[in-house]
Amino acid sequence: MRGFRTSGQVDPRVTAQAAVDLRVSMVLAVLGGRSVEDVAQEWDVESSLLHRWVRDFLVAGTAVITNQPDPDEARQRDRFLAAFAHELRTPVAVARGWAMMLAEGDVPEEKLPESHERLADALTRLSDHILDVELSASASLGRVRVNAEPIDLATLCQGLTGSPDVRHGADLSVYADPRLLSRVLRDLWETAHREPTPDRVSIDVVESGSWQEIRVVREGEPISPMILRALFDPFGTNDDTTGVTIGLYLARALVVAHGGFLGAEGDEEGTVLLARLPREPAQEPAPGPTPAGPGPDGDKGGKP
Repeated sequence: MRGFRTSGQVDPRVTAQAAVDLRVSMVLAVLGGRSVEDVAQEWDVESSLLHRWVRDFLVAGTAVITNQPDPDEARQRDRFLAAFAHELRTPVAVARGWAMMLAEGDVPEEKLPESHERLADALTRLSDHILDVELSASASLGRVRVNAEPIDLATLCQGLTGSPDVRHGADLSVYADPRLLSRVLRDLWETAHREPTPDRVSIDVVESGSWQEIRVVREGEPISPMILRALFDPFGTNDDTTGVTIGLYLARALVVAHGGFLGAEGDEEGTVLLARLPREPAQEPAPGPTPAGPGPDGDKGGKP
């Protein structure tokens, strides 16, 4: 497929965004006339992924020009809220149960420290879920602030269950927001340990062109394609038979906020979950001109 061609000047705001986001740079290159295959090869991404970015760019632009919101937006929001409510049930039920037992004096004195610990753990899980939905809402509005800095991934991995080491690439620094990347690693690590129990799970860091790739490698029986589809598209294919709720929605949103993308690959020997991030830290774009407000007819895109 040959790239689309444009005429005239590119809005300075778009140019500024391209300077800090490799995906925008790639899309603009395609819209400028280069083929998707050529641009994908230069930037070391899959052609199918770049095709999707170009399509999404055009769909989003069309929605703004025509003042027609995405019809799936409300449906996705409702499904996300339902999934979020589902994930709250367990920690809320656990916290309520321990609180009632403590209030009624049903816990032996020697078990009180353990009971307090379990109640605190349930409340911590509840707090984590609430922060997840706050971050997801911010990401959907493009309001996640990424404070990228060089990160020692080996240190960040010590906060994961089992405190795993980085198998390959432990000496590489990753440019990311440590608070946000820790949540991405948490979700990838937990996903890699889904049933059936894997033989082994390890973490690698690989440099590939303009990217750094964090790879969570699951060895043993792979995650089924159906589950992977539900994880990466929880609003379209999720149902109770998969055991998936929010899935990797938040992890993907946070990686996208860094200017990267989330993916998976695998075969009969295992599954690899990967987060690809730009090798260089993004710079904040210079303020662009203030856009003109909508006309009296409400047409945000203006008229030709």
